[in-house]
Amino acid sequence: MDTRIPEFNKDSGSRRLTEIIKLLLKNNIGVFLMADFKEYRYKSDYIEIFKEMGVVVYEPSVNDAGKLITKNGFLKIILPKVSFAWLHRPEIFEKYYPLVESYKPKTKVFFDMVDFHYLRFKRESELMKEPKIMEVADKYLNLELDNCKKADKIIVISDLEGKTLKDYYNDESKIITIGNIHQYIKNENSPSFENRKDLLFIGGFDHKPNVDAVSYLHEEIMPLLWESQPEISISIIGSNPPDSILKLHSEKFKIVGYVKEVAPYFLSSRIFVAPLRYGAGIKGKIGQSIEFGLPLVTTNIGAEGFDFAENAQYIVGNTSKQIVDNILLLYQNKEIWNKISSDSEKVIEPFSSHKIEQKILTLIK
Repeated sequence: MDTRIPEFNKDSGSRRLTEIIKLLLKNNIGVFLMADFKEYRYKSDYIEIFKEMGVVVYEPSVNDAGKLITKNGFLKIILPKVSFAWLHRPEIFEKYYPLVESYKPKTKVFFDMVDFHYLRFKRESELMKEPKIMEVADKYLNLELDNCKKADKIIVISDLEGKTLKDYYNDESKIITIGNIHQYIKNENSPSFENRKDLLFIGGFDHKPNVDAVSYLHEEIMPLLWESQPEISISIIGSNPPDSILKLHSEKFKIVGYVKEVAPYFLSSRIFVAPLRYGAGIKGKIGQSIEFGLPLVTTNIGAEGFDFAENAQYIVGNTSKQIVDNILLLYQNKEIWNKISSDSEKVIEPFSSHKIEQKILTLIK
């Protein structure tokens, strides 16, 4: 159960959930999928894709008596067949946990946090110096802790988030880490350092930290970089860019928007840049860059959950100057660039489908 049918090529959370569904199906576990759409607005281009995978997807339909089968009606039909309810995101758990309990009390219910929302809003409040955002953070903390108490298992996206959660919720036995799923892409024909140029950012703009990161790139990072390297441009990929982002488009700051096939961008760019100033969880964009073996520059927030070892000194920066210095170093130093690229396979291994599959199987045993 999610807020929408997962749009796996548009945002990290959807991609992760899609990969989890694939692993469940691979292990002969039947999957019912339902989105929290209003019945009269229940439409998605992704429904058929999941049906072709073998997923039973809820769609509004009429029964033999000519009455609409609502989402609640669908739950009444399927829950007798269900062993586990995987509720994805805090609001979804809050809304649908009572229904699962009502229709089949013995169902084991998983609270998939996706990320620790309290932590994300707390960091935003501190960055923006906005007390009202802290009020939102506190509301999420109350919601997430209440969900944790009710859930049979709590799914966190990284060990770091699990450790942070333990400061507020101490039943460690219920917590399991199931991160993003990434697979290193072996490509013998991947363009070399010399055959690449320019910078890349990717991120869906329905997620506010991505809007902030691109604004930060435009206002501070790129102007500082252009002082010494005016020929470098950056491409910004991501679904649903708002007007505030679209108006930033220029010849050297290219707002590309959504693209169906991202590989050409990862294979032609020299550096991936993600100056995330707040957020929580494992960042899918960072994992995607590592999948392609594309060296990157990010912040402590962006690097959370990844072990870059000694390469972290070249990858992580938390001020505009540090970020620009790292970009320039990687852009000009072939030896360091190649080392970071060749180390990518080792960095992404903990997120491989094989590792995550083992964790999922321990969850549903």
